[in-house]
Amino acid sequence: MFQDFKLVGDRPVAIQVKEYVKRLIIKGALQADQKLPSTREMSSLLKVSRNTVIAAYEGLEDDGFTYATPGKGSYVTAMVGHLAANYGGTDGSASWQIDWKARMNEYAVSAAELDMMKQGIRAQKGTISFTSIAPDEQLFDLGDVRRAFLDRMAIEGQVLLNYGYAKGYKPLIDYLMRYMENKGVDLRGKDMLITSGFTEGFDIVLSALRPSARRGRAICENPTHHTAIKNLRLQGFEITGIPMESDGIDVEQLEALLQKQTNSFDLAYLTPSYHNPTGIVMSPAKRSAVMKLLMHNQIPVIEDGFNEELRYSGAHVAPLIAIAGQGNGVIYIGSFSKVLFPGLRVGWVLGDKALIDNLESMKRARTIHTSTIDQSILYQYLLNGNFDKYVKKARMEYKRKYELTKACCEAHLPAAQLSGDGGLHLFLTFPSGVNTRELLEACAEHGVIFTPGDKFFIQEGTGSNTLRLGFSRVTDENIELGIQIIGKQARRFLET
Repeated sequence: MFQDFKLVGDRPVAIQVKEYVKRLIIKGALQADQKLPSTREMSSLLKVSRNTVIAAYEGLEDDGFTYATPGKGSYVTAMVGHLAANYGGTDGSASWQIDWKARMNEYAVSAAELDMMKQGIRAQKGTISFTSIAPDEQLFDLGDVRRAFLDRMAIEGQVLLNYGYAKGYKPLIDYLMRYMENKGVDLRGKDMLITSGFTEGFDIVLSALRPSARRGRAICENPTHHTAIKNLRLQGFEITGIPMESDGIDVEQLEALLQKQTNSFDLAYLTPSYHNPTGIVMSPAKRSAVMKLLMHNQIPVIEDGFNEELRYSGAHVAPLIAIAGQGNGVIYIGSFSKVLFPGLRVGWVLGDKALIDNLESMKRARTIHTSTIDQSILYQYLLNGNFDKYVKKARMEYKRKYELTKACCEAHLPAAQLSGDGGLHLFLTFPSGVNTRELLEACAEHGVIFTPGDKFFIQEGTGSNTLRLGFSRVTDENIELGIQIIGKQARRFLET
């Protein structure tokens, strides 16, 4: 015994010793009321200092795993020994086994089936990966983030470490309300809820709008954000997709659908700016036309404010919630995750006050509140004036990578049609003879992976000739090399 102890990592040695002995007790290798080796003997057995063992023994006693008898030493607690004997035994067997897969409900099973992260190809070390559309961490201004954290902790650190409010951190709400007002949003009759990123906000809104007596019905662009498809289906919505054109959703098809199926849709989910996955920015004319149609049919809109700040040319186009004016039919869900720091899980829902009041109660019931520390760091970072400086730097770098990626695609993938007006990715459509899942397998053998586009389409079996190419975290050298490899493999499919 005690021969298998090994120090790992840079954790305090006393904690490692304590946890090692604790595992022996739980497994039953050390029995109830059994005397532990003296601190001097244990230090020799484990090849650590005696003071380390003393600290470990004190920790075991504090945790209730041992008791000390003055002048005699430390002993295993009887109750711990009893538990070890009954719930594991010395042979490591278990007396309580549940078939958890059999107990999973439809929601849990569907979540696993729709989990794109579990189904993708795992990138080996050295693989050129175009799968991510997260920001490049090399651009993060850590000094400004550290300063924001220290500033806020100095002002109200004790408050930030306690429970917060379900609705959100008020200074951040006030800042973001002004931020949205500067986008042209009429704030009269509107309010805001802070969430843990876009996905939680979207899930809460869907939960609130899902009909209780029947399946919900939703309209969205086709293709669209896979996370949106997943959550709509998990919430029981039937999805009707409207094809995309070069300047956004096909308005004529949307109008035809609404004329044929009046009052049968519960909501529309739209991403008008730097649409995921196509990267298309909906034109101002189409935004107005879409809003008129949906307003006429009284269909509420969930607007995804995805990547709005990463425009590379032209003036910013007003979000749909700004076009709605005083109307309350648009629910805007925003996040800085694709612009700033996705590690700070902060998003927001802006909508009608009555809606936000209910969403606040739902948020409180689910997660109590979004991390107040995360919210306060973001607020102080914004307050310190860092956002505009960072976005200017990020926009310049991503524009350069965007143009490089676009040029490489035009050179090595001439048969593919490109779309994407900005943001962190391009969307490619190949002739129908190219199956991008098969292309992915071929490219993976040569150290390159990307995201097949069929995951973004509503109907299974469609979009099999498309792919999304995320370039934000790929070096210039690997962008060129990776697209060359994709082009070489794609030509094989085109020639057969």
